[in-house]
Amino acid sequence: MQASKWQDVMGLGVAGNFAGHLEQAGEASDFVAVKVREAHAPKALFPFYVPGHSGQLGEYPVSSDTLWLPEAAVSGDEKVQIEPEVALLCELTYAGDEVVAVHPVAFGAYNDCSIRRPHARKISEKKNWGECSKGLSEPLLPIDGLQPGGPLDGYRICCYLERDGALMAYGVDSAVVDYSYFHDTLLTWVRDKLNHQQDEGPAEHINGLLKAAGHPARLIVSIGATRYTEFGETHFLMPGDVSCVVLYPAARYDEAAVRDAITRRQFAPDMCALVQSVKVRPA
Repeated sequence: MQASKWQDVMGLGVAGNFAGHLEQAGEASDFVAVKVREAHAPKALFPFYVPGHSGQLGEYPVSSDTLWLPEAAVSGDEKVQIEPEVALLCELTYAGDEVVAVHPVAFGAYNDCSIRRPHARKISEKKNWGECSKGLSEPLLPIDGLQPGGPLDGYRICCYLERDGALMAYGVDSAVVDYSYFHDTLLTWVRDKLNHQQDEGPAEHINGLLKAAGHPARLIVSIGATRYTEFGETHFLMPGDVSCVVLYPAARYDEAAVRDAITRRQFAPDMCALVQSVKVRPA
């Protein structure tokens, strides 16, 4: 499963699925008018890649080793942060235009790298600025659904920034099961948004995008960014940095083992490691 070969796989993200992240990212106010069934529910699905789209969302953004900063971030006019997440590769089943099943078949570490634009009209305007603006580990690890007690339940997600030879914790090391919505609750919510989310406020009409893309058979769904450390909340990406997002089984590894693996760039087969060099986008 090579990320570079997934131009036919639509990419969607879940906004607000980890307590505290939106507030740290300065984005909580974007969702004040968004109605949710439960206070801790995610806020919306947003697109970061739509195959065949004529606009910016049609630019394939995913890379497993490189992150290109937008020009405004290099000049300091915009701020860009890592967003460490779990990504699910899902197969879709349709009945006409309606999605009737969302079935995860693999998972990996994901960087929903984002520009901090407080007044952006849509969530997607902060997400895709072209080639190498997103990150996905490869290979992904296989799963068969998202049932409680499944292999993903034992994983944790961590994020580090390597700058000038020093490795700093950028995201709070978190258990994957600490997502607000997970297991069938998350999949039911995703299916509902695929079918019924409208073009309102910061959200977009996802079913219309699915239809325009020819009803893609597979989705990459990034299920929400974890909280930042104090360092991560206050430091933004610069050329020369290295972004590191790692999913690891807590029963086998601890923080020291993960840091050592990042330093040596040698990862065990049951880890999902996304290590991206941050560079100036070529002219």
